[in-house]
Amino acid sequence: MRKLGTWMLCFIAIFWISVGGCQRPVVHSPEVQRYGSQRFTVPEPAEISPPIVAMPQIPFGNPWKPSVAARDWKHIVIHHTASEGGSVATIHAEHLNRKDKNGNNWKGIGYHFLIGNGTGMGDGEIEPTFRWKKQMQGAHAGNDEYNQHGIGICLVGNFQDHRPSAAQLASIKRLVGVLKREYGLKSSQVVGHKDVKATACPGKMFPLTEIALSEDVPFFSSRDAQSSPSLLSIAGGASE
Repeated sequence: MRKLGTWMLCFIAIFWISVGGCQRPVVHSPEVQRYGSQRFTVPEPAEISPPIVAMPQIPFGNPWKPSVAARDWKHIVIHHTASEGGSVATIHAEHLNRKDKNGNNWKGIGYHFLIGNGTGMGDGEIEPTFRWKKQMQGAHAGNDEYNQHGIGICLVGNFQDHRPSAAQLASIKRLVGVLKREYGLKSSQVVGHKDVKATACPGKMFPLTEIALSEDVPFFSSRDAQSSPSLLSIAGGASE
């Protein structure tokens, strides 16, 4: 019995040793110590936004195509109003008070197109006049050849003092490009009023050469005299 008891004690001891050896202690990795309350992050590059300039939306093609037969156009003559505001209606009213060389009243606004600057018309807004819609001669050049065969485009503004707005430049480039293509005109046929009459129009700050080189391409949408003369004295000459 004593041997059996001794044997049993040995058996129990061996059993507990083997069981304890299989249950290895779980070792937890020490937690990474972070210094400071926040993780260092690389800042995202600041997004640089250019100034927003509202550009007129002009469809590609010729949105100004008249419904009547085209006149024999040979020139494009560019003017400024030499005033800081104006519209087709206000200039039309002023021009009705003018008289031609025979003493007859003008039929109204002498230009074929007017481009606004945000005062009186939208900035860059292009408005064709009755002369364009009816394909009539102009009353803008003070020169019979350029009145009869010159498309008169006038921009609202005094470009002796400042450049046209970005919207105006985008619009006149688009308009001149379309008219050149439509009527087979060359850049040399795009002139300022000062090229056909003794005047400062369309002003020393107007980029005439840049505008004359305009072409009709799809990416145009539809991207400066200390006193302003009255509308009665703007480029128009003494006769139609």
